[in-house]
Amino acid sequence: MSEKRPASDQGQLVVKRQNVGTSRALTRQGASGSGALVQTAPRTSALQAPLMELSGHSGEIFTAKFDPTGNLIASGSMDRTIMLWRTYGDCENYGVLSGHRGAILDLQWSRDSDILFSASADTHLASWDLTSGERIRRYVGHEEIVNSMDISRRGEELLISGSDDGTIGIWDPRTKNAVDYIETEFPITAVAISEAGNEIYSGGIDNDIKVWDIRKKALVHSMLGHTDTITSLRVSPDGQQLLSYAMDSTARTWDIRPFAPAERHIRTFDGAPLGLEKNLISGSWDSDGKKIGVGAGDGTVVIWGSDSGKLLYKLPGHKGTVNCAEFAPGDDPLILSASSDRTMLLGELK
Repeated sequence: MSEKRPASDQGQLVVKRQNVGTSRALTRQGASGSGALVQTAPRTSALQAPLMELSGHSGEIFTAKFDPTGNLIASGSMDRTIMLWRTYGDCENYGVLSGHRGAILDLQWSRDSDILFSASADTHLASWDLTSGERIRRYVGHEEIVNSMDISRRGEELLISGSDDGTIGIWDPRTKNAVDYIETEFPITAVAISEAGNEIYSGGIDNDIKVWDIRKKALVHSMLGHTDTITSLRVSPDGQQLLSYAMDSTARTWDIRPFAPAERHIRTFDGAPLGLEKNLISGSWDSDGKKIGVGAGDGTVVIWGSDSGKLLYKLPGHKGTVNCAEFAPGDDPLILSASSDRTMLLGELK
């Protein structure tokens, strides 16, 4: 495990290739809903412009994540590279991480922002030292594509992964082999770990969300309602709800408190079409759990009020499927989208 370094040291990466990624300020046309990205004063964030475009990947971008401080971004692509960016200023691309032999499908930052974890179509997970830019280790054991990963929020640092081989991997980041596996009957397309670290949520091609006891490797219960493959699972900031998105083009929220009623479904959100590509589109919560956002096959980011179910924004700008939508941690109302059009958009919300 890495030693915590001062924030001023973050991102001093040895850049592998100079001037790979670029960024530019844009204006967003035709945003619908009750709000729109800000075109004029007053500004709501510290971004250099209300909307920034980040480009440099040579393939579809499947995943992008803010670090826990919100100051850094990592993106993973079909081009098998991970690119590192600064959120503010010129949105500088300050590093490229190479070594996977397949598309990068998911990313997670360590709690101290010093290490990045990646999941790939090459069947491996990997960890990366963000000071040197070198791979720390490769995690081996899955036999097919690794679609999704999550990292524990407190206690012992654990990684969990979900693969087309039908297993959920449980990993200590310090060792290359899994601590354990949970074996299921179907390919796993989405995973998440509970706030307390005692339960794993998984979704797959059987359309059901399953809840597992991480120690007993036993199925606790299932949450039913989606009618197609689950593509994204995300625990709310307060740890009490789970957000899911599926190929049925709906997002749903679920009550995951220990003593919740038997009927755990809270709300269904419509308006984010999947599209023809059938990618594993992902969604997220904003930092206070009041908004949820997902990408859509029509090139938009769709944002709802999590309590009201009301559509707040449908943000255009991409020329391809938006594969992930990520809210920034902290106070700045930022949304990051990554698309099959090989670009990312980073914008502020009113």
